[in-house]
This record gives sequence, C-alpha cells and structure tokens, in this order.
Amino acid sequence: MLTNGLLGDPWKQTGYDGRKSETRQGKLRDLYSKSRQLLQRARRTLPGGVSSPFRARLAEPLYFADGYGARLRDVDGNEYVDYALAWGPLILGHRHPRIVSALSAAAAKPHNYGAQHELEPQVGEAIQQLVPCAEKVALTSSGSEALQLAFRLARAYTGRPLVLKFEGHYHGWLDSALLSYKPSLGQAGSPRSPNVVLGSRGQVANSVENVVVARWNDIGALEALLEEFRQQVAAVVMEPVLCNSGCLMPREGYLEAVRRACDREGALLIFDEVITGFRISPGGAQQAFSVTADIATLGKALGGGATISAVAGRARILDQLPRGEVAFGGTFNGNPLSLAATAECLKMIAENGGRALANANRAGRMLMDGIIRSADRHGVDVVLTGFGAAFAMHFTDDAEIWDYRDTFRDDRTRLERFLRLALDEGLYLLPDGRFYVSAAHTAKDIGESVEAIDRVLGRMAAADTS
Repeated sequence: MLTNGLLGDPWKQTGYDGRKSETRQGKLRDLYSKSRQLLQRARRTLPGGVSSPFRARLAEPLYFADGYGARLRDVDGNEYVDYALAWGPLILGHRHPRIVSALSAAAAKPHNYGAQHELEPQVGEAIQQLVPCAEKVALTSSGSEALQLAFRLARAYTGRPLVLKFEGHYHGWLDSALLSYKPSLGQAGSPRSPNVVLGSRGQVANSVENVVVARWNDIGALEALLEEFRQQVAAVVMEPVLCNSGCLMPREGYLEAVRRACDREGALLIFDEVITGFRISPGGAQQAFSVTADIATLGKALGGGATISAVAGRARILDQLPRGEVAFGGTFNGNPLSLAATAECLKMIAENGGRALANANRAGRMLMDGIIRSADRHGVDVVLTGFGAAFAMHFTDDAEIWDYRDTFRDDRTRLERFLRLALDEGLYLLPDGRFYVSAAHTAKDIGESVEAIDRVLGRMAAADTS
C-alpha cells in the first residue's frame, strides 16, 4: 500500500472528513453558486475576474476557502482531490506543517531586507547539492524572469544573438520568450523549418528576429537548423519533458543527442526545469535522464508554494553577473519569506533518499494505471503521457504522442466534457488535461480518484452509444 510518509491523514488533522456532499450529484446548478457570485464581483475589478488569464479556462473558475494535503474546499463547501496543485508548485501538498512552521517563524521577522541574510547561501547550497549543473545559483522571483536571465547570460557568454527553442515549449509570457508556444497548424509552417510565431497581440514584431524554432524530439531537424545558423545560436532551450503541451517525454537518447549537438556547435544547453525541477526527481530532469545542462531555470516546486525561481548553471557563465557584464537585479530576489519556505521544502525533498518525490511519483503511476484500466474497460480511447508526478490525458486513437504537432489530433471536445464531469465528481484538474501529483496524495486519494474517473468514463461511453 502507498503510504504518504509526510502528512499522515490530513483530514484528521483539520477536521475535514473528505466526504462528498450527498447533493453533489443531481443538483449541479447549486454546486458553485458562491464561486460564480464572487467571479461576477471580481470581473468589476480584475480583467476577466482572475489574476492570471490561464485560470479563466478552467471548467469552472472556483474560489477556494481552504485546503490541506491533497484536498481543497471551495467557498460553496465542495471538497476536491487536487491535481492542479496551484499549477505545480505544491509538491508537498497544501499547508504542509513544516512549511507552515518555517513561514510562521519568518513572518515574525523582517519580510524583506533588500540585503543579504543567512538563508541565501543556505538555499544556494541546497540547490547545488541537488541540481547537477548548479555550480552557481542566482535567485529570482518567477519562471518568466528566470528564463530572461538565462537567455541574457547565454548571449553574453557566447557573443551570439540567437536562441533556438522548440514548438509548444513555454518559457514565460515575455516578448522574447512567448514564441511558437501554441501556434495553429496553419501558422506553424513546415515541420522541418517551422515559422517563428508570436504568441500575443501587442508583442513587438521584431521578437522573432532573435529566435529560431525547431520541431522537438527530432534530432535531425535540430542538427539541420544548427548547421543553417552556424555560429549564431547562443543556446538551445527546452523543457526536458514537454509539460506545457501535453506532458510529452523525450525519445530515448534524444536529450543526450541534443547535448552532443550543442557541444559541437559551441551553443549552451538550457533546461527549463520550472516544472520538472524537484518533481521528476530531487535533481530534476538532469538527474532523471543523466544529461547535464549548462543552465537550468527552476521554480514552482522549488519553494513548495512560495514565490521563488532560480537560475542555476556553470560558474563561468553566472560569474558574468558580479563582474557587471550582465545586468540583473530585483527588489524581491532572495526575500526571507520565500527562502524560509524554500529551505524547508528542499530539505524535505532531499531527506530519506528522496522519499517525498518517490511517493509522489508512485502515487501518480498508480493513478495512471487506474485511468488506463478504466478507459480499457469502457472502450474509451485515451493515451497518458508524462511521468507519475506530472502527466496528461489525451483523448485520441493515436498509439503514441511525441511532439506538439501530434497533439492537434487530440479530441478537445471530449477532454472538456471529461473535465466538466470530473469536477462535478470532486476532482480539481487543469484545463489542458494535466495532472500534478504531490507527496501528500495518499492511497485513499488515488483510490477515490480512480473510482470517480471510472464513473466519468462510464458516462462518456454510455453517451457515445446512446
């Protein structure tokens, strides 16, 4: 049996019993009334009523009142098993007692010095011990910010102008990064030489002049572009697992081949580990796949829910910062509140041989196995991609999915139907079919979730035949 190893039973500690309301089924119009009222109120002040537009794409933009471990409770009193985990950061679940204790102690002291304090080297050393490329660490506040610093460091170090990225990979919302993230098939162009596509209106058009785009998981396509733009590419950047476009895994040997291609061309290799860092393994994808990048960007699970990101990399690259060769700064960099949570989170991730992440990935694999069994039983075409603690559900009859363009064959209408039904069953999921699993998810959570998904897929199969 899967055991948590960290929390015990969170509901016993909070007084929640984890049971769904008897009226949860059959009275759907009343389930989310308070959330809907709050959303209407928020729309009078916040654009769309949300603080991040991605959140408006959820099946129901809910307002939450509390959460503990792997469970959430909304303002209407509905309870959920949480597989969104704040879009990834909560690798230890909600309100882990040790994180709460660390934050409480830090809250009683100054919240920001704008100067140095002991937690800075402590967190830097913890990252060095876990992340293979982390000879030096720069602390930042968001993933988008970390990627901008990584690009600037790479261009300065190599003296080259271009960054080579891949279709479907997300590296933040800023102008120089939000390129070819979600292009339509018509926009994308040739698979061998894709167009560089702006991601938003209002983006400066000349952003495309500094970026080359390749199709991921195709080493021949990458090598051809590196040859075409020889001595111009400062860095190749990727999500080592494509979590933002379907949780797609790299083909066997692909990351190693990219590493060799970068070395031949003299380009740096940047792993965007904002999601995979401290989730796929304690040392992130670099440890999981035994491929060391020159620079890695970290975030989300790094702070266990606190606002923090980091750039880790070779000392010779990051030492451009203290020499004043590369400009970088931030009022909230290394603030004590965020670092208190981060220090405790990294301590728990490292201890007991990485048991916390082993539990999270084990729980996720149990859930994946349960979903596949249920889909097979009901005759629903489903493909799961990713790894235990981060995977995605694709409604498709494709046997395998390896690249962003492959996801165009997903049935998005069926996914939306699944998400709607799953929410009403008490499962809180992200709008792209992604599941995040934490160290707080217990065997009970997984078992209840598999039963709920079985009911959902059964209803979908019945609707198909009616």
